[in-house]
Amino acid sequence: MDSGLRIERMRWMTAINQEVTKKFNQEYLANNKQLALQRGVVKNGITASAENISAHVNNVPVFSVDVATGKVSNQKQSGRCWMFAALNTFRHKLLTNYQLKDFELSQNYTFFWDKYEKANYFYENILATATDSLDSRKVAFLLSMPQQDGGQWDMIVSIFQKYGIVPKSAMPESSNSSNSRDLNNYLNKKLRKDAVTLRQLVADGKTPEAIQTAKEEMLQDVYNFLATSLGTPPETFDFEYRDEEKNYHIDRNLTPQSFYEKYVGVDLDNYVSIINAPTADKPYDKSYTVEMLGNVVGGKEVKYLNVDMDAFKKLAIAQLEQGESVWFGCDVGQSSTRDSGIMSLDAYDMNDLFDIDFTMTKAERLDHGESLMTHAMVLTGVDIIDGKSAKWKVENSWGDKVGDKGFFVMSDAWMDEYTYQIVVRKDLLSPEQLAAFEEAPKLLAPWDPMGALA
Repeated sequence: MDSGLRIERMRWMTAINQEVTKKFNQEYLANNKQLALQRGVVKNGITASAENISAHVNNVPVFSVDVATGKVSNQKQSGRCWMFAALNTFRHKLLTNYQLKDFELSQNYTFFWDKYEKANYFYENILATATDSLDSRKVAFLLSMPQQDGGQWDMIVSIFQKYGIVPKSAMPESSNSSNSRDLNNYLNKKLRKDAVTLRQLVADGKTPEAIQTAKEEMLQDVYNFLATSLGTPPETFDFEYRDEEKNYHIDRNLTPQSFYEKYVGVDLDNYVSIINAPTADKPYDKSYTVEMLGNVVGGKEVKYLNVDMDAFKKLAIAQLEQGESVWFGCDVGQSSTRDSGIMSLDAYDMNDLFDIDFTMTKAERLDHGESLMTHAMVLTGVDIIDGKSAKWKVENSWGDKVGDKGFFVMSDAWMDEYTYQIVVRKDLLSPEQLAAFEEAPKLLAPWDPMGALA
């Protein structure tokens, strides 16, 4: 920053006056109501003191539309909710079509290939920005988090389309997929070190062939690191199971791709991401993409159609009413109770507790960094009253010890404020919506809130 500009700004800054602070203290101590609140909050904590029992009464887990599912899965200490949610939508079909019980698809297999592809995606972005200065916003953005566990719907589609899927029995969970902190820490160390080398190769004027050779050596290291940490992904396997009637089945010598085609068979190109982002820079009924957001180079482009909330909910309801669950993304930490699984605007009454108005609009929260998509789950039900949605059934991936055996209840008002994305079939869109989605998307900056990874 220019020193003259900094000095000018400093002239407008005001330090805290200690006499004013003393007055604040005296006024606080003279208020018996605040002192009573202080005792309760200091002892019990903020959220426990503000929890509102009426939110539980108003969100009973009973729904007029309820898609059949099995037991919930558990991502444990990892950020893989987006892939758990996607695999769960497939699992629902398998449970019904093949009369399976307690069946899961391998999250570890998908995790392996996502990490591998994200490493290459990072290398390519580093090379694309190699002539930019280290303090440029794009380079700083890349280096701040070379890769992470989270992702987007179109990113998981890219993995499924390139690598297929396998049953959990073919590649079970590992210690490092269930608790990914160390894996991410050391993989990011490697990627940042490789960024130094790649940028230097460009600065030294090395040929594209020499740079590609260096990158392939880096990818060999990444593959070795992942194989050591997560296990080796199977190329072929046998699918062996008993159905709910105890009938034995075995299907031999499957590949991940042939397993997907035979047992899932969903054309993923028929699904689109719908968002609700009511900010001035994103008019409704337009399509959007995000720069440098992805995992598979040459894979499916991350693309959204932005619609108003009424259209958003109608699309989700239409898919649920046809017996198909809905992948969705939201800001799960806002006004939700983890243990009891209630997502409701009145779950906690912070305004009354502190006598402070914390209210912001959805657009204001997005524009000012107060909210973005942090978690992906699955809509498996909705309660329709007088033709309108009242509450929603949510399948989480935090195990069956939270919520109602792992299922949460989301109020309709909470969906309005903190749900940002759903994935639905193209045939549910109106002709106008489909045409808008198919248009060339507006490119958003890498740090746009719609680039958040669940």
